[in-house]
Amino acid sequence: MGRKKKRRVIKRVKPRLPSLFLCPACGVQSVMVVLKRKEREALIKCGSCGLDEFVKISEEAEPVDAYAKFIDKYSGSKSASPEKSLS
Repeated sequence: MGRKKKRRVIKRVKPRLPSLFLCPACGVQSVMVVLKRKEREALIKCGSCGLDEFVKISEEAEPVDAYAKFIDKYSGSKSASPEKSLS
């Protein structure tokens, strides 16, 4: 008589969001995001070069959202206003 076949349990690894980000000024992965939900702002600070900036956020925002706004602000992209086409 054979044994009963055991089922293999497959663990799903849930991807986590990063806690340290890449600094646009110095290129080192040492940017921390501190959320202040009541004030609706986030402090973005680089531990390597000392770059720091406050960014306005919504109450539901995550650190990744604040970092994305910081990168947009740092690079100077204007995503809120459409660009005029030259004719």
